[in-house]
Amino acid sequence: MTLTPRAGRPLKVLAAMSGGVDSAVAAARAAEAGHDVTGVHLALSANPQSFRTGARGCCTVEDSRDARRAADVIGIPFYVWDLAERFRQDVVDDFVAEYEAGRTPNPCLRCNERIKFAALLDRALALGFDAVCTGHYATVTTAPDGTRELHRSADAGKDQSYVLGVLDQRQLAHALFPLGDTRATKDEIRAEAERRGLAVARKPDSHDICFIADGDTRGFLAGRLGTAEGDILDEDGEKIGTHDGAYGFTVGQRRGLRIGRPAPDGKPRYVLDISPVANTVTVGPAEALDVTVLTAIRPRWCGAAPAGPAAYTAQLRAHGGETPVVAEPTDGGEGLRVRFERPVRGVAPGQAVVLYDGTRVVGSATIATTERAGASRV
Repeated sequence: MTLTPRAGRPLKVLAAMSGGVDSAVAAARAAEAGHDVTGVHLALSANPQSFRTGARGCCTVEDSRDARRAADVIGIPFYVWDLAERFRQDVVDDFVAEYEAGRTPNPCLRCNERIKFAALLDRALALGFDAVCTGHYATVTTAPDGTRELHRSADAGKDQSYVLGVLDQRQLAHALFPLGDTRATKDEIRAEAERRGLAVARKPDSHDICFIADGDTRGFLAGRLGTAEGDILDEDGEKIGTHDGAYGFTVGQRRGLRIGRPAPDGKPRYVLDISPVANTVTVGPAEALDVTVLTAIRPRWCGAAPAGPAAYTAQLRAHGGETPVVAEPTDGGEGLRVRFERPVRGVAPGQAVVLYDGTRVVGSATIATTERAGASRV
């Protein structure tokens, strides 16, 4: 969606303002372009003090105040919307359940899908707004046939299209990303915020999971799932250590295994598999992590679903690189099979695989199983 008002008519824009610099500048740009902008801060915790404190750009009382001050400088109305219960159910509870099942979720991707571009967008449209504006680094364009396309940001270091790969055509039609549209880097955004008099210009970015106050994911999960001692096994099934809960591990993990004895060859060992039923964690050498094929579920397409196998590039982590693949829908469109041209490592069930055609985001799906060089594992 362009920043230019349509046929001279400004859009009614709801700007999601986290309290950070990106969303503040995005809201300011939308207002400067002539749109009728209203700022909103999403209260995502029933007790915001329980989330991290300090200038982190997400989920704290300080952040809501920073967002309000930015709205005052921009000169737009500002509200706080309570989405704490929806956030708990759709993001936090989902996060815990996925780890309990031995999978590795991405809560930011889930928040974009279910909160910012579902709960928030639905409420915005019901109130007569035309679009939701956020500070994501990505670009939305219109194809010749009128469909909306999601593309990478020009600043590769800040690109956030991976966590937006869950958006469908309806959501893209009402999405406004002013930062990606203008090819700005993060340093330029901060300089612009200073010129606009926004106090958040030098506020640190938030990098961790917003609802885990101290960044201790394993401790957070233990507080909700309890401890459950189990075995750490080598590839031959021999017990070489114990753990306090299989949920505290992820495929590809190297640190924190607490294995008393080294591997026979002296090389580091990595988590290869997690079995929540048996409550075991299997470890082995790095080369045992080589994945050649994955299957995924719940595909979401930014446009039309592919009709058959096609060549793309795939991204497997929010800050990961791209790798060439051939992907095709399966199970009547309910699944996806992705074959890698070269083996990749550290692919964990529960993560998202996002497909790209050049800079265009084709769609995403949740990884269900992987096939490894010489073996097949779930």
